[in-house]
Amino acid sequence: MAQNGFLPLALADWRATRDTLHRYTRVLGAVRAALTPKQKHWWHISLRVAPDGLTTTEIPAGKSRFTLRLDLTAHRLVIQTGHTQPAHIPLGGQSSAKLSAQIMTVLEHLGIKPDIDKAKVGDATPAHYDRVAVERFWRALQRIDATVNRFHEKLGANTSPVQLWPHHFDLAMNWFSGRKVPGADPADEEAFEEQMNFGFSTGDDSIPDPYFYITAYPLPAELVKTLLPPDASWHTQGWTGAILPYASLTTAERPEEKLLGFLQQVHEAGSRLMK
Repeated sequence: MAQNGFLPLALADWRATRDTLHRYTRVLGAVRAALTPKQKHWWHISLRVAPDGLTTTEIPAGKSRFTLRLDLTAHRLVIQTGHTQPAHIPLGGQSSAKLSAQIMTVLEHLGIKPDIDKAKVGDATPAHYDRVAVERFWRALQRIDATVNRFHEKLGANTSPVQLWPHHFDLAMNWFSGRKVPGADPADEEAFEEQMNFGFSTGDDSIPDPYFYITAYPLPAELVKTLLPPDASWHTQGWTGAILPYASLTTAERPEEKLLGFLQQVHEAGSRLMK
């Protein structure tokens, strides 16, 4: 039985709907990227978990600001400005191209014309949208986000926000050691700072079901020798990192503590080795 909201999320049960949500988040990310001033590590293109779904947070548009929000409880996209009534676009399996066009129509009416990267939102293929699967994912994501934020708070400074990346559909955060990578180009912000990445994936080509992952850059050679907690393992095919199957939380007596223990144990080992 699932505990504390960690509901079963076997990817085979909802892959088509997961792919639809992924494409929808790419639309929101494209709009945010087109109007938001660049932030370090590309934080200006990511989304955040909101009380009812996923949000761009406020996007500047001239003298006004607006937000795009995927309301995964009422199954609609909400466009909100500070001075108008919110506009609602029902989510029902429209293609990402159609959703993008619907958003652009509303924004144009508000006098906002973002120059988005159409290559990222131009898929006109009709999509599949299972409301039950969306709600199950949303309930699980709430618990995941809350738990990762507990870990985030313990680390304090030198961390990124906990954010959802539209390009990979991963919820993730970074911890930075504060040291620079020897020999790295200071202009290459992705490669210049020593860091660890903590995230959640709904499943991909390398691992076909949901999992939590931890990677380090640069990777200390001794890190993969670190003893991991029960159910966790080191993944070394294609990329190297510690993984914890999400399914192991659905039957755990204390799933949040199990996840926190995994994150904390690997972080402690990594931070020691990265000194």
